[in-house]
Amino acid sequence: MTGSRVLALGHYQPSGVLTNDDLAKIVDTDDAWIRSRVGIRTRHVAAPDETVDSMAAAAAAKALAASGLAPQDIDLVLVATCTAHDRSPNAAARVAARLGLDAPATMDLNVVCSGFTHALATADHAIRAGSATHALVIGAEKFTDVVDWTDRSTCVLVGDGAGAAVVGAAPEPGIGPVLWGSVPQMGGAVRIEGEPARFAQEGQTVYRWATTQLPAIARKVCERSGITPADLAGVVLHQANLRIIEPVAERIGAVNAVVAKDVVDSGNTSAASVPLALSKLVERREIASGAPVLLFAFGGNLSYAGQVIHCP
Repeated sequence: MTGSRVLALGHYQPSGVLTNDDLAKIVDTDDAWIRSRVGIRTRHVAAPDETVDSMAAAAAAKALAASGLAPQDIDLVLVATCTAHDRSPNAAARVAARLGLDAPATMDLNVVCSGFTHALATADHAIRAGSATHALVIGAEKFTDVVDWTDRSTCVLVGDGAGAAVVGAAPEPGIGPVLWGSVPQMGGAVRIEGEPARFAQEGQTVYRWATTQLPAIARKVCERSGITPADLAGVVLHQANLRIIEPVAERIGAVNAVVAKDVVDSGNTSAASVPLALSKLVERREIASGAPVLLFAFGGNLSYAGQVIHCP
């Protein structure tokens, strides 16, 4: 085997939905203000008994069922999250226990919003190196646990959920080379700090950085995979803000691609946003199997990571 590919996808969102009108009863805001600034209409909110690992396991179970593999076939579990409460057992180990997996390696990755694309690259590298054969790669967040519900600039943004991919060895690469990096000197622009931990950001700083710097980086991701942006059938960016997604997608030059805009209905789900949005696109059959899709995430730590995959 010379590469890996995404075999199947799955996602999970809590049943609880918080609308903009609901938020207007909590803070000084309204539907028009929220839509004009971030493009979000609704977001899903986990119940008290729904945890990062329970949502991750629900999404992973769907992906595993769709892949046709058995639990014992999975030898690596990676969970990208920044909102898991407990340090040990980590979320990946708890997912493995929930699904009845047989002795997989289990790791959590905290790269905040770009966690899933970092984790997908890590799984690809492990499979290429022969350290794993089949991996579950999951992004899961309970971001509503770390938001300040009195701060209208941040509480309107976030939602909860999980998305998962089953990745397996393949004779030809179906996951392109990753391009990843960060701007550590600006890492404080997005923060989850304190006790209790609370989410805060410098919104204008993030917006300017994302809209001016990321399109060129995303085009380099395509170059590494040997395609042009016009070849893309889909573009799935981190679902941070519709006012970032739309201009960045346009400046990438993916003129023939379906652009994921799940942020409108799900809000910003951090590490869950890319797999959640991709799984929905595939479920609705908006992207053909085998077609090239750009995955590109950015945010916390001002980190970024992206790759072009073949759609499962």
